[in-house]
Amino acid sequence: MTLPRSHSHPIALRHGSVLIIVLWVAFGLVTLALYFASSMSLNLRASDHRVAGLQAELAIEGAMLHVSNLLAQVEAPGWPPDLFPQDCEDVPVGEAHFWLLGRSDEAWWGDTPAFGLVDEASKLNLNTATLEMLERLTNLVLYPEVAAAIVDWRDADSEPEVNGAEDQVYLRLNPPYRCKNAPFETVEELRMVHGMTMELLYGEDANLNGVLDPNEDDDDATPPRDNRDGRLQPGLWEYVTVFSRESGLNRTNVNEPESLAQLLQSQFGAERANQILAQLTPGAGPGGPGGPGGGAPTVFTNLMEFYIRSGMTPEEFDQVYPWLTTTNGVVEGLINVNTAPEPVLACIPGIDTDGAAALVAYRLGRQDRRASLAWVVEVLGRQRALQAGPWLTARSAVYSADVVALGRQDRGYRRVRMVFDVNDGLPQVRYRQDLTHLGWALGPRLRQALDEMREIRARTDAWRNPATLP
Repeated sequence: MTLPRSHSHPIALRHGSVLIIVLWVAFGLVTLALYFASSMSLNLRASDHRVAGLQAELAIEGAMLHVSNLLAQVEAPGWPPDLFPQDCEDVPVGEAHFWLLGRSDEAWWGDTPAFGLVDEASKLNLNTATLEMLERLTNLVLYPEVAAAIVDWRDADSEPEVNGAEDQVYLRLNPPYRCKNAPFETVEELRMVHGMTMELLYGEDANLNGVLDPNEDDDDATPPRDNRDGRLQPGLWEYVTVFSRESGLNRTNVNEPESLAQLLQSQFGAERANQILAQLTPGAGPGGPGGPGGGAPTVFTNLMEFYIRSGMTPEEFDQVYPWLTTTNGVVEGLINVNTAPEPVLACIPGIDTDGAAALVAYRLGRQDRRASLAWVVEVLGRQRALQAGPWLTARSAVYSADVVALGRQDRGYRRVRMVFDVNDGLPQVRYRQDLTHLGWALGPRLRQALDEMREIRARTDAWRNPATLP
């Protein structure tokens, strides 16, 4: 007897069920394998990025030692270090490399940053600049009340300047707080000052790299707000500091006649030294400055006045200037006329806008480095130079290093700004700030170049790996 065709054999049904189960198990195993493979790939990439980031962080530590070494090897006290491209551009540290972001007089027009160290003495010191100097600063011309509030924030009294702000203003804010009435400790502290805005503080330079990035020249399409004029408009942050200071340590005080005479004699000989010393003391008699028949020695408060009174030639003053001082202590807030940008120079009494333009033009037109303030007299004349003299210097001892680092395969971007002080002899880091959160700072051209190099390396690695060959 045969079974009807409509009924399947039990063995066949059992085999079909097993096949379906096997297929589902195989599908599940494949899915798990793909999931774990994808997870492992993501973990591998994350680990690779983590390694690149650690390499970049170590490269920044290497940059700190590199900058310290450069500053420790300057030719004379207060002179800037000699920097070559290999010292500040794409400097290798193992598989990582770093750049030192700098500034130049032409950087505001381009999209490629300048490289080097930033002289803190090229800026106005928030703790020493007068109200009038702050009001002259480009970004505060239209905001005199902010300049007054800056002075009120740093002074010790509770009496507001005209249009200024003290406790009665800050206590009305939400949340309320008091006016500091003490010196600024960082530039970022300006954000606490009444009337200050992000646009006023940082301008169009959202990532604080000193060059015009695409998002800083697109009107209001992306932050920050800009006027799309093809030129970077920096904020106050670019022109002010709290770190500029100059020490009289290991220098000759021009107000100490015996020490000054020894220095001049060692540099120019006894005859020329006596001629200079005679110029410094009105009515000096046979006994020399301060001797019988001589007048009382003049007390100099700045080296510009000393130079003009001394009768030295510019070349002579260049020769002795690195070793001279008017105080045995520390002076804060002097502005280096050799490095300060035009907007900063224009704030100094006696210089103004026309003098600042003339000074910068003179600087750009000369290839040799001027070691003293003598050239300022050539550009401005004696009277204006004397007026500006109390605020000027031609040397620096505090520099900021804005370090950008990349790890292996140009990944793991990191950025740290450090302030180095060499007033006490050996460089010391006085301030450190992580700027990684501000985003890419090396400009669009360098980013494109790095992307192209990464693509070339990927193709080279693929060609060298036999597994990728056909």
